Amino acid sequence: MFTEVLVGLSLAIGQSNYTAAPPNLESDNPLSTVIVLKAPKPSSGQTVPGTPAANGNTPAADSMAKPEETKAEDKKADEPVEGSYFLRVLKTYKAEFCKKDEPAEDTPPPARRGLPAPYPAYSWPVLEYQGPIIGLPQEPVLGPFQKALDGTPFGNFLKDNRIALYGWATVSGNFSTNKQSNSPTSYFVVPNRAELDQLVFRAERLLDTVQTDHFDWGFRLTSLYGIDYRYTTSEGNFSDQLLKNNRLYGYDPLEYYGDFYIPWIAEGVTIRAGRYISPPDIEAQLAPDNYLASHSILFTYDDYTHTGVLTTVRLTEQWQVQAGIYAGGDMAPWSHDAIPTGMLGVKWTSTDNKDSVYLVDNAINDAKYRESSSGGHDNYNYVVGTWSHTFSDKFHTATEAYFMWETDARLGGTPSNGPPQAFGGGGGPGPVIPGTSKAYGVLNYTVYALGDKDYLTFRNEWWDDAEGMRSGYATNYSSHTIGISHNFNAYLQFRPEVGYYRSYDAPAFDNGTRRNMLMFAFDTTLRF
Repeated sequence: MFTEVLVGLSLAIGQSNYTAAPPNLESDNPLSTVIVLKAPKPSSGQTVPGTPAANGNTPAADSMAKPEETKAEDKKADEPVEGSYFLRVLKTYKAEFCKKDEPAEDTPPPARRGLPAPYPAYSWPVLEYQGPIIGLPQEPVLGPFQKALDGTPFGNFLKDNRIALYGWATVSGNFSTNKQSNSPTSYFVVPNRAELDQLVFRAERLLDTVQTDHFDWGFRLTSLYGIDYRYTTSEGNFSDQLLKNNRLYGYDPLEYYGDFYIPWIAEGVTIRAGRYISPPDIEAQLAPDNYLASHSILFTYDDYTHTGVLTTVRLTEQWQVQAGIYAGGDMAPWSHDAIPTGMLGVKWTSTDNKDSVYLVDNAINDAKYRESSSGGHDNYNYVVGTWSHTFSDKFHTATEAYFMWETDARLGGTPSNGPPQAFGGGGGPGPVIPGTSKAYGVLNYTVYALGDKDYLTFRNEWWDDAEGMRSGYATNYSSHTIGISHNFNAYLQFRPEVGYYRSYDAPAFDNGTRRNMLMFAFDTTLRF
């Protein structure tokens, strides 16, 4: 099916004079993750499952609509958008950027099999608590590239098969007290410069786990290019760019997995097979999924992706459990350092939906560094948990803590054998640290909505790399960051922030020459 998707897209782009139906731009707040998209209005004669019309209870306001108004709306909806595919993309952007702010429509929320959504749809990067979401609705993210296909044979194929094609570009900049490197912080590794963080393309089919009467399947393919590949790289997936050459920019096939949903076991079971984002962090690898432009030090030094099989079982609307097996943190099964690794998790949500706890034993193996001719690879074990609490519709907080350990680790962890660079990395493996090394810490995000398009984020953390196995410096750290996120519209976001970082026991910043760092940073994300 994915081959058909690619062929169809190439044909659609080549149709220079194709006439298509206009993109649906009626959503009042189409932002999911960073942007939550509302379901399009049904055309005449159609109903949306879970709405009063679908249940035979049509609202009185609809029944009293004037015939001439209905005809005018239908005529407007039938007007074609002329021109080539790329012209239609530009017209879609123009319509969104020139759209006037209007009062939000009072539309019913999508059907769900579980507790109400904890976070109302302001402009949060997430709408649900961390962890598995069986029984909760997932809506596709439709950007201008797919909206411009509306009314074409390929566009209809995607819609009929619930396939979404989209992506984004994120560019960032920072002003730092460092001169050479912002490490051991991540992502904004080069100080006082603007960089392309990530250019991401994604194809996906989301599972429908709200229904309980049939099997369903889905998939996700995510490709990333940019400076952020340095943190998402998994050994065996084009990893020579970093592990052998220490390049600043690179490509990473970040996600490739299939999803399967079986509704008849317990209250639903999902099985995911492939490469997927590792649970259960507050932060995530992709820009639209985060509250801030930057990342915490605690997040920087745990797993990014797992490649294996992850099974989730919903026991009740309050309890879900997980078990998985994968090839080791940030390693492909075919890499020479891979090792069978287990994972167990449990998620609980309170009956009033104000609290959720997600606990994971995220790596179960011998916890011994994987020595090899390439310099080896980290193989730490760790337990991690998150607690989320909602104070009000506009105010919530999330706290994460973990404890990790590894035997006979190397200073600084998995090495890059490429040439040393001013921004960090390269130079081969560090010395062996005999015995058991440890790293642990706690992180908190507190978030407040300033309005439909803006929210304020406070991030505070403390993290200790006791023997230096992760950051390369045996010291404990703290950081304090405040940032504002503003969504201009459904496609464009801007996030400025300021943060202060401190290393207490040894100089760790700017290649081991400074104990502290002050950084003003920002990023902007454009969806397509």
